[in-house]
Amino acid sequence: MNSRSSGLARRGAIPSLDARTLGLMFVAGFFATVAFDLWGQVVSPALGFANLSPHGLAKSLLASLGLPAGDFAGYFMHFYLVGQIGYPVGWLFVFAPLWARFVGRTHWIIPGLVYGFGIFLFAIGGVTAIAGLPFFLNFTGITWVAMIGHVLYGVVLVGVLQMIDRS
Repeated sequence: MNSRSSGLARRGAIPSLDARTLGLMFVAGFFATVAFDLWGQVVSPALGFANLSPHGLAKSLLASLGLPAGDFAGYFMHFYLVGQIGYPVGWLFVFAPLWARFVGRTHWIIPGLVYGFGIFLFAIGGVTAIAGLPFFLNFTGITWVAMIGHVLYGVVLVGVLQMIDRS
């Protein structure tokens, strides 16, 4: 894995902000968000578990901040701003360099799992509180489906970056 895409090869290296890095963010973020939504809106309900509505959380957050909170705004925030920009930026420019500096070389799936769990804590533990929703959504079924979805997102994000690096 090279430092330009994932930040894990060189100790604590932050990737350069260039067209390649932006492309990696969008591609990896796209596949990770699709995996998250496929799990939360198709697979989980088909198995009898909760159905995720991440655009609903985004709408609640926007409304709590006094911003337009229609369906389009919720989907746009969830899929593009968070899924393709926010979480990939968090991985490439914050988490991966810190992991490399303080933990060092590990198999890529380990930091992917940890990052996914971290974004779960951020989204369902933090964003829900800011949006005026119950803490961790009262630990209902949606909480656990969201946890799996965010961990899946982290693994797919890092896995796609790995696949691109190897090619």
